Parts: sequence; structure tokens; C-alpha cells
Amino acid sequence: MKNVHRTCTARALIFALLTCATPALADMEQARDLMEAGEFEAARDLLQIYARSGNAEAEELIGVMYGLGLGVERDDERAFDWYLRASLKGHAGAQSGLGWYYEVGRGIPAPDMVRAYLWYALSAIGGDVDAPDSLEEITPRLTAEERARAQALVDDYRVWMYPFR
Repeated sequence: MKNVHRTCTARALIFALLTCATPALADMEQARDLMEAGEFEAARDLLQIYARSGNAEAEELIGVMYGLGLGVERDDERAFDWYLRASLKGHAGAQSGLGWYYEVGRGIPAPDMVRAYLWYALSAIGGDVDAPDSLEEITPRLTAEERARAQALVDDYRVWMYPFR
């Protein structure tokens, strides 16, 4: 009887989580639709709600808006900050974007190839399909010492961010 109760409780919990998550997923889709329609202010208003709740996808999309000047004045520092927030939550697309910001030096004082490598590598581990190409492109630009430092950082972050990969 105890196992039946646990199974029923677990199913009820999963059902509750799925039904609560559905509106959030639908609203994120609505925010993407608003962006595609060029209604950036409305999209940003909706994305801000989810970003305040820690939604990495919303944070990444706000970073895109600041990076491209979509409905806001282009601001590389703010874009970088939004990409960083999403990246630390394991958003592979934001990690790739952050790698690019480090590579070209946007939103930061100067390019940092070690950190660019770090974020491209984490993005690749996270499943971003473009990240391996970015890694291949920048690797020859790093010295052996820089590659070793970058790999040490990747090893540190990977166990924390992607413990099962």
C-alpha cells in the first residue's frame, strides 16, 4: 500500500509540474512570436517577467535584444551581462554567444581568448551545434599555455554545470 501511495503522489506531482509549466512555455513562445513580429517592447515586458524568475531562455533573449538593439538602445555591456546570467544556468546558446563576446571583446575591455574557449567548450558540451566550429576556429589562436588554462577552467565548470556529461 505504501508503494501505491508513493506512485500516486509522484504522478500527481509530475502532473502538477507539467500543468504549471505549460503556461510558462506558452508565454515564452508568445514572447518569441512578438520578437519575430517586431513588437520588441511587448516581448521585452514579457521576457522580463520570466527573467526575474530565473528563466535562462528569457535572459538569453534579452541579451539578444541588447546585443542587436531590438527595441532598446544597443548596449554591449548589458547584452554581455544577460548572456552571462543565462550561461551560468547552462543555456548552451547563451554560452556560445558569451564565447563570441569574449572572442571579439564586445561588452568587456578587451578580447579574452581563454574565456572565449571556455564558453565555446561549455556550449559544445551543452549541445550547441555551432560551438565545435567556433572552438576549431579559435584554438589555433591560443598558445599552448592559454589552451591549458582554458581547459582547466572547462574542467572546473563542467563538473558543476554538466555533471553527467
